[in-house]
Amino acid sequence: MSANSFTVLAVCTGNVCRSPAVERLLASKLGPTVQVASAGTHALVGHAISEPMAALLRESGVETEGFQAHLLSEQMLKQSDLILPMTRAQRAIVVGLWPPAVRRTFTLREFARLMSLVDPSELPTATPAERLKAAIPLAAAQRGRERTSPDQDDVVDPFRLSNAVYVDSLMQISSAVDNVARVIVTN
Repeated sequence: MSANSFTVLAVCTGNVCRSPAVERLLASKLGPTVQVASAGTHALVGHAISEPMAALLRESGVETEGFQAHLLSEQMLKQSDLILPMTRAQRAIVVGLWPPAVRRTFTLREFARLMSLVDPSELPTATPAERLKAAIPLAAAQRGRERTSPDQDDVVDPFRLSNAVYVDSLMQISSAVDNVARVIVTN
């Protein structure tokens, strides 16, 4: 990783609902120094974002065009500075695929919760990429301080469910992304 760039990989199952939403929302909030990609443990390779999720993202002013689902690979994990699976089970798949990823892999909601415990003044006055790089060990140091349930760490999977479930899923994702951006992005 160069000092001026940082790569985040969002991971879900099919790479057509949750992880593309994280990819597009994080990229829009963190700016050009942070590259955000996504992949699926059982990806629907080549598919676009699921239309119910795409519609919700467009309503939020987020671009959805040009997306294609990708299958998670060990190479992707090696090239990522931060890996954000949507569930604890997906986190276990990531770490099983490439064990050194353990120190930089958090569920999205876990990372957001841990970031809320990081004092933004402890981070360098720098680009979002440099601030994220500095934040990871601080967030990791907070792990295990309180017991949490999968309901607190996992993002609900809306695939082929009702529109209400898509809304709930996007709300969980948006809230987590906003928590991370609040600590990382300085105005």
